[in-house]
Amino acid sequence: MIFETHQLPTTLVPYIEAVFHLKDFMPDHSIERVVPTGHVFMIFELDGFTRHTFDNETLKPNGTYQNAWISGTHKNYISISAHEMSEMLVIQFKPFGAYPFLHTDLEKIAGKVILAQELLGGEIIGLRGELLTKETSTGKFQKIESWLLDRFDSDKIPPPALIEFYEALQKAPAANYPLIVENYPNTQKHLIDQFKKYVGLTPKSAQRILRFNEILQKVHKKEMISWAQIAYQCGFTDQSYFIKEFKLFSGFNPEEFIDQNFNQEKDPNFFPLDRRG
Repeated sequence: MIFETHQLPTTLVPYIEAVFHLKDFMPDHSIERVVPTGHVFMIFELDGFTRHTFDNETLKPNGTYQNAWISGTHKNYISISAHEMSEMLVIQFKPFGAYPFLHTDLEKIAGKVILAQELLGGEIIGLRGELLTKETSTGKFQKIESWLLDRFDSDKIPPPALIEFYEALQKAPAANYPLIVENYPNTQKHLIDQFKKYVGLTPKSAQRILRFNEILQKVHKKEMISWAQIAYQCGFTDQSYFIKEFKLFSGFNPEEFIDQNFNQEKDPNFFPLDRRG
């Protein structure tokens, strides 16, 4: 399998987490669960396959996607299709980084997966066509970088106070949340409105997602796990609340999660639901 990442120019680094190209991906499953990370993704399919999202309970298709699509910030896990010999190019925006490129309030696409042309028009289909003409990852990256630089609107960058707030959420223990809110230079309503616009979530939802992903990192690839210790380290004083939060974001209670070896997956945010063999 080919998996290449792009070294972003300085202008884009504050807003984009990663740009990567994968080809000849051979999963051992056809449906996978994606847990929320707080990021917005733009995905270009380069293989001609039709992708689907699925109802989380019945696993019946409830959405169809081709060419290019955008996944907004999610508060809950989603179920998506995985295809053999697939090829995709993916832009992963930082949690506060998509607005200067998409030019729309992130709250409008939060919790949704939409066809990219619904938001960006026909130009995005033309861009995909150009990506198909580039034979190498490098050529595709150059085209995407050029498009991102053209789309970037410096008048739409998030306010510094918002970025500082989010970075404080990433670094501080969960118990410090009230203090971080108190230190925000404007009203709490202003903070919530800014978060919905630039992130797509409320500050509290973002903090809970950050904490859940901290849990996933702590258990990733571990052979021996003390859930009580991890709950304590992540600021949970109530074990039942910890289990409830874990199941809300992953769909599994902690023991089910380990029984299915999901902590051993390569990517801690993707879990196969119908693994073959």
